Amino acid sequence: MFVDKAKIYVKGGDGGDGLVAFRREKYVPEGGPAGGDGGNGGNVIFRVDEGLRTLVDFRYQKHFKAERGEKGRNKSQHGANAEHMIVRVPPGTVVIDDDTQEIIADLTRHGQEVVIAKGGRGGRGNTRFATANNTAPEIAENGEEGQERWVVLELKVMADVGLVGFPSVGKSTLLSVVSGAKPKIGAYHFTTLTPNLGVVDVGDGRSFVMADLPGLIEGAHEGVGLGHEFLRHVERTRIILHVVDMAGTEGRDPFEDWLKINEELKLYNAKLEERPQLIAANKMDIPDAEVYLESFKEQLAARGLDIPIFPISAVSKSGVQEMLYKVMDLLETIPEMPMVEELVDLSERKVYRLEEGDDDSFVIRRDNEAFVVESPSIEKLIKRTNFSTQEAVMRFARILRKKGIDKALRERGAKDGTTVRIGDFEFEFVEQE
Repeated sequence: MFVDKAKIYVKGGDGGDGLVAFRREKYVPEGGPAGGDGGNGGNVIFRVDEGLRTLVDFRYQKHFKAERGEKGRNKSQHGANAEHMIVRVPPGTVVIDDDTQEIIADLTRHGQEVVIAKGGRGGRGNTRFATANNTAPEIAENGEEGQERWVVLELKVMADVGLVGFPSVGKSTLLSVVSGAKPKIGAYHFTTLTPNLGVVDVGDGRSFVMADLPGLIEGAHEGVGLGHEFLRHVERTRIILHVVDMAGTEGRDPFEDWLKINEELKLYNAKLEERPQLIAANKMDIPDAEVYLESFKEQLAARGLDIPIFPISAVSKSGVQEMLYKVMDLLETIPEMPMVEELVDLSERKVYRLEEGDDDSFVIRRDNEAFVVESPSIEKLIKRTNFSTQEAVMRFARILRKKGIDKALRERGAKDGTTVRIGDFEFEFVEQE
């Protein structure tokens, strides 16, 4: 089953919690804090595997969550970091953030890796909070939450040669006679609903990958017919082999067909107009094909275009071998990497969302009788604070005062007992004496 689009949920592992512990040994009075840090959560990493050709696995598994880090240990020992989760994807996979529609990664090379959801950092143990004024702190942090997001995976077929053309011009038949592929073939439009790949052995020790792509119709760039489901696969091909029904068996003019398909390609992505193109004049074994071919060449010359045309018959295989030699010769003269406008080199780049910094900005608004404080840095602090000890609560209060939130609440009219809400955390405002 060929699946070229999937939507999945990914979440990096949460960091392990830090530990509150103290050194308890004979002959070591007041041993001091000994709580270790929690381990980091695992990342969700996408890795390209050239053995995969479809996204079908993501139809059955849609949630990918990395493991969380271990909690800190006593004797100042750190918890173990979690193992990263490796998710294998086929070459040609584009990863898109479902919320922003931003392209996160464009994965094309075997073994290429990218972190899609970063694991959270482990929380600090009480060893980290010891100071000259507080040599036995009872404070430890919770682990940071891992990144989470919904992403859309789109597969753009990686092929050397892409067969394009109107429905029923003979693309599937051509692929079947030049390779071992067995595409569905029928005498009706849109027999081919998904791309078919085949390895073409030219016969002189050389070979290339050919893709039979679903037929185009007018308006495809706007999604008409198979529309974008087809066009995105054309972007990956190094050569466009335009198959034309030169006998006009569908009652259409071959040259008009060729013009319309090229217009659809250009409207979808202007870069496709620059892609090397060859024309396979198919069905030359049918009467009147020679007449149409001469007319086609004349109209092409009148426009000042010099595009190689190969008269062939996919059914009888006439002229097919000569065409394959020319295709292979042309492939050897152009770059191997797909010429895609948005192709991103991710060989060094690993993380795609910046870490939230310690931004001191905040906004205070009223919600009936309560005050709501909106501050990403404070909300992040709340998630990492373990409020089970009085010392941790006092530390949190000191940070609010230092950031000026206490003063701002007071200026807005907050008094003793007023409800204050920050994220999902709710508490009563206490006026300091």
